[in-house]
Amino acid sequence: MDNLEDMKIVAEQWWKQGIEFVQQIPPPQLYTAIGVLLLATIWLLSIRLFRRTKSNTVLLCGLSGSGKTTLFFQLRDGSSHQGAVTSMEPNEGTFVLHNENNTKKGKIKPIHLVDVPGHSRLRSKLEEYLPRAAVVVFVVDALEFLPNIRAASEYLYDILTNASVVKNKIPVLLCCNKTDKVTAHTKEFIRKQMEKEIEKLRVSRSAISTADIANDFTLGIEGEVFSFSHCQNKVTVAEASGLTGETDQVQEFIREHVKP
Repeated sequence: MDNLEDMKIVAEQWWKQGIEFVQQIPPPQLYTAIGVLLLATIWLLSIRLFRRTKSNTVLLCGLSGSGKTTLFFQLRDGSSHQGAVTSMEPNEGTFVLHNENNTKKGKIKPIHLVDVPGHSRLRSKLEEYLPRAAVVVFVVDALEFLPNIRAASEYLYDILTNASVVKNKIPVLLCCNKTDKVTAHTKEFIRKQMEKEIEKLRVSRSAISTADIANDFTLGIEGEVFSFSHCQNKVTVAEASGLTGETDQVQEFIREHVKP
């Protein structure tokens, strides 16, 4: 108790000395010092608030075989690289989108595009990039969609419940690739089916004790069937074809969030 009383007395003395010191400062100097402190505080807060919005990192992710690598090369140089091959390491590059080289003049902000391997053993790479991502492009094979719907939905579920994605409200594009094929499913069909599958996952995982849930956040609105519109971050659905170079919707999405 004696120590507490001593500390209280010392604190009161410091407080009085501080007030006396401030009172000795001429008002103009005091106001200037307060103004500088406020400006410095606002500046530091602005840096923290707008740091993520300046990111130019675009993540291409999805199951193996969905066509991510082909899209990567189409966006980079307009070539399909003969369909490319399954990536075992991330393809990464900083460049201006291929179509912008011919259609836009002046200085254009390049994007930093990362093609994350889709193999389940290599998805940990995604965790390294998500905190600094501006957008996520999740690629789905529209041709072989139904056989892979469960695995694709689980992967997308994990992304949508990731802490970085939710807290930073990272926009996600559900990119339905290979839609140039006659037997490919439409983006409307894929969206509806994935919403149904994610609803099943949401229900089953909510039944598990919280100690066993690996995801950072839960999806959807309690009491309502899941819809992508319920996500805290914006989810957009688009069509593309890496082999034929039909990537306009993907590029528009990227440039909507990574300004040129």
